[in-house]
Amino acid sequence: MSANSGKIIKILFVCHGNICRSPMAEFVMKDLAEKAGIGDRVYIASAATSSEEIGSPVHRGTVKELEKRGISCAGKYAVKLERADYAYYDHIVGMDIYNIRNMLRLFGGDPENKVRLLMSFAGESRDVDDPWYTRDFLTAYSDIFSGCSALLKVVGDELRP
Repeated sequence: MSANSGKIIKILFVCHGNICRSPMAEFVMKDLAEKAGIGDRVYIASAATSSEEIGSPVHRGTVKELEKRGISCAGKYAVKLERADYAYYDHIVGMDIYNIRNMLRLFGGDPENKVRLLMSFAGESRDVDDPWYTRDFLTAYSDIFSGCSALLKVVGDELRP
């Protein structure tokens, strides 16, 4: 048994309300991790920078995009990002630059370089557009799948002995 066999990587996806993009990323990443055989070695969650939707279920547009791919997000309700999340998570992934700014303000910076834009894992320096405004959940899914697939490679490397 390797020294890293008990290691768990903790990932938190963050967006404004935690009803569209971040829960989509949470459940896409859980699905990818399961299919890659590392589902038991990652802990994945999502949260909001805003209090507006706390307690709300996942937006029906996100639910539909996930269901098309056989992914359930049943039981997920919006929760608020907390300052203590910085110490707990290994990767804190924002959907857009505004989320990043809000996280850095809440955390008082990013001394351990844990905070990143999702699309940066896919080699892009752009936001995942918010389907709450665009109503384009398919494009959001496509971007999120791309970012999460690239993040999965990073996590896989971190879990290797």
